[in-house]
Amino acid sequence: MGLDLEYINGQTPLDEDEKDELLIPTIATRAELDEFEQHNIEEAMQWVLTRSFKAKAILTEQFIKKLHERMYGNVWAWAGNYRKTDKNIGIDKWHIATALKVLLDDTIFWIENDTYSPDEIAIRFKHRLVSIHCFPNGNGRHSRLMADIIIDKIYKLPVFSWGAGNLVKQSDTRTKYLKALRDADKNNFEELLAFARS
Repeated sequence: MGLDLEYINGQTPLDEDEKDELLIPTIATRAELDEFEQHNIEEAMQWVLTRSFKAKAILTEQFIKKLHERMYGNVWAWAGNYRKTDKNIGIDKWHIATALKVLLDDTIFWIENDTYSPDEIAIRFKHRLVSIHCFPNGNGRHSRLMADIIIDKIYKLPVFSWGAGNLVKQSDTRTKYLKALRDADKNNFEELLAFARS
């Protein structure tokens, strides 16, 4: 296909069969792919911003998959479908649906019981969602948008700034973000919370 996908630290490599599901055959470079994906993501964000959603609608498997499809469905045939291969990160592919259900139930409990602050609920949700790694790719961007949706639609608070930088390309901002994620892996959410609002 000639698709040159060079992955930077923290990105998930695609298997050859996943690359074959690219819907735009003229894409030849990572830069072109990024551009098409970004345009598709902006359309998804517009879809989210122009609608109101209740917590019970957002915190469902159906919404999680629909959002991913909205973000990548113009570019990838697998958009909105759970990955069928195991990756270098994430849980075993067979456990995705179960782990996601537990996360959704936990998050509903956190909200109903004010277990954490609104920011921390959204950030803990984002962290667990990206750790599950539901989809072949786009999990980081998807989980950040989900956190934004939770904080905006459920709590009516401003969306996160995520360091106000590009988290897809290698940069100091991305390095700080990945370090904050690794800290959160150890149940230390302070840096990720601060980064999300920086």
